[in-house]
Amino acid sequence: MANKLLYPRFSPTRRIINMDGMWKFSFDYDDKGDTENWKDGLKDYCLIPVPASFNDFFTDKDSREYIGNVWYENEVFVPKELSGTDLDIRFGSATHDAIVYVNGVEITSHKGGFLPFNAHINDVVRYDSFNKVVVKINNELSLESLPCGQIISLSNGKKMAKPYFDFFNYAGIHRSVNLVSTPKESIVDFTVNHILNGNDATVEYIVETTGENEVYITVYDEDGHAVARSQGKKSAIVIKGAKLWNVLDAYLYKFIIQIKDKDLLIDEYQEEIGIRTVEVKGTRLYINNKPVYLKGYGKHEDSEVLGRGFNPAMMKRDFELMKWSGANSFRTSHYPYVEEVYQMADREGFVVIDETPAVGMWISTQNFLSASKGVKEKYFDNPIAHEKTKPYHMQVIRDYINRDKNHACVCIWSLFNEPDTTTESAVSYFEDIFELAHELDIQKRPRTFANVMVARAGVCTCSHLCDIISLNRYFGWYVNGGYELVDAKKGFMEEMADWSKMNKPVIMTEYGADTYAGEHKLPSVMWSEDYQIEYLNIQHEVFDSYDCVIGEQIWNFADFQTTEGIMRVNGNKKGVFTRNRQPKAAAYLLKERWESLPLDYKS
Repeated sequence: MANKLLYPRFSPTRRIINMDGMWKFSFDYDDKGDTENWKDGLKDYCLIPVPASFNDFFTDKDSREYIGNVWYENEVFVPKELSGTDLDIRFGSATHDAIVYVNGVEITSHKGGFLPFNAHINDVVRYDSFNKVVVKINNELSLESLPCGQIISLSNGKKMAKPYFDFFNYAGIHRSVNLVSTPKESIVDFTVNHILNGNDATVEYIVETTGENEVYITVYDEDGHAVARSQGKKSAIVIKGAKLWNVLDAYLYKFIIQIKDKDLLIDEYQEEIGIRTVEVKGTRLYINNKPVYLKGYGKHEDSEVLGRGFNPAMMKRDFELMKWSGANSFRTSHYPYVEEVYQMADREGFVVIDETPAVGMWISTQNFLSASKGVKEKYFDNPIAHEKTKPYHMQVIRDYINRDKNHACVCIWSLFNEPDTTTESAVSYFEDIFELAHELDIQKRPRTFANVMVARAGVCTCSHLCDIISLNRYFGWYVNGGYELVDAKKGFMEEMADWSKMNKPVIMTEYGADTYAGEHKLPSVMWSEDYQIEYLNIQHEVFDSYDCVIGEQIWNFADFQTTEGIMRVNGNKKGVFTRNRQPKAAAYLLKERWESLPLDYKS
């Protein structure tokens, strides 16, 4: 059975039944869900919304910090007219590991909390009646999970997460759940590549189907006019006088893909495609053969109450704030985001650095965040990293590139965030990951990883694999903060001089200072809005001093929740905006700077 993971869309041949809403929910405190057959239905439950994290709805700490299995239940009515079709249940994500039951029968399991998965349910579905869907989700962390962490036991027997990363371990059904009906013979995948020929564009494509009938493609412009046609599962379409997808000036063509048996329509799927090319030459990133300078943010999927659950209203607000501030890009730190974000970025013309959930591959990070003594082991020295984590990481690479490959907004793949690349043991792991990403991507987009501060030029063993160097640097915050800011600039300049010798483009993927909104001091002190501005002025002076720096993405777009500890005041406060999306003083500084920098800055 083909894996029908295309984004769910209505068409003349496809039907979607959305299952978002209130679901039954239960914590499995005593780990008895399996033995008591909760797969057949929950008896002791509350109601909880989907999509959303479960953590922030409750008023007790045990619920918010809960680690272990949780169970969800809902019902979906399946009309008899769908009996001649393929039926799949599709989850946008479930964090972190899930087992799905339909009418008491296990139909699939999935590892990983940030990518879609589905399962064929024809063999267990009951037509013209309600069908029970039960999902068991586990949110535990380990050395081989992505992101990485560990679970400890407290004296009261409760489990506690110790993440090796600096964001809260939100869990639950975070994205939409849909029942998808497709024809028995259907379109299951679609891949495009773009070639520019003067004013024209050639779109190479591959369509995968479950049958042998012919494939037809019609391309429509934004006015609804057919501008090109093609036939066959693998071919090329020439679009005369093509309008290109450009940064903050997007243009999307609608590709209607059809399977036909003579004049009989068997299946139809549509996708909006932006035509553009991406290339690295020397120390420059080129989109459509023109150099671009990136301005923007590292972000998180994070909001009040919903946690990491998809919130279309918040997504809209975020894009409006990014446009207001003069940004043109963002990184999906530190995991693939919900599919609707990429669709919006396609429409708005934002450049996306698309990141995997490979974060926490630096075991002592948690020791720093909790300011306590802990494990000092090097992550890639552990055989588990190579024997268990890497195969899983490679599957994540396959899945996220397959999901996001056609998005015009996705211009760079970020394959790790802040891994420990100070040892030779990391090299073989990185080589395999980088090679796989290159092999899978028909568009051959540049690859990178976000380099941690201690892995300087000459120390980092894996930076040579990058097409673009991405640096997370905190000179003036974690190093030489406050009155030492003058030394922070000196140290930063010295390190950048070393990176510039690699003759690769450099993007500053993180830099920032925790700032408590409304805190003002004259003269400035750390944590004040005044210090955040002084800090940023120093960073900008360094960025402007090096020709190789072709992008700046401040950490973070907005304040976000983290594990509690003495290093964090109710979360990470490095946001340019507060968690409820209101500007700090630094937002106006960035707006003034970014609006003054042309797209081809430094060209």
